[in-house]
Amino acid sequence: KAVEEHIMKNIKDKEIEKYYKEKITTNSNWSFAGIYADEAISGTLDYKRDDFMRMITDALEGKIDLIMTKSISRFSRNTADCIEMVRTLGSFGVYVFFEKENIHTGRMESELFLSIISQAV
Repeated sequence: KAVEEHIMKNIKDKEIEKYYKEKITTNSNWSFAGIYADEAISGTLDYKRDDFMRMITDALEGKIDLIMTKSISRFSRNTADCIEMVRTLGSFGVYVFFEKENIHTGRMESELFLSIISQAV
């Protein structure tokens, strides 16, 4: 059963990677910077999320100007940390698009929505 679960997880991961890669590469306004995905661990401990931290570093170094994420809960489990990270990224001209919630942090109303929705996560 563990082998089946591992195979199914790998198939799902590949499907998700394919979805986002196609979504980004088919938009002529975007450039694909890569997939940053950590194993399913707690979103509350950013320092334990290697790919997340690599993505943030790349963004702060100017390699990324838009982060597309499936949902707020995939980005952060903690409201205060999420808003602080979004503010930090925004101060570097980097915005986050939360696909499920349809929130783009480059819009004025996004912080209010982000705060309300992430409370429910």
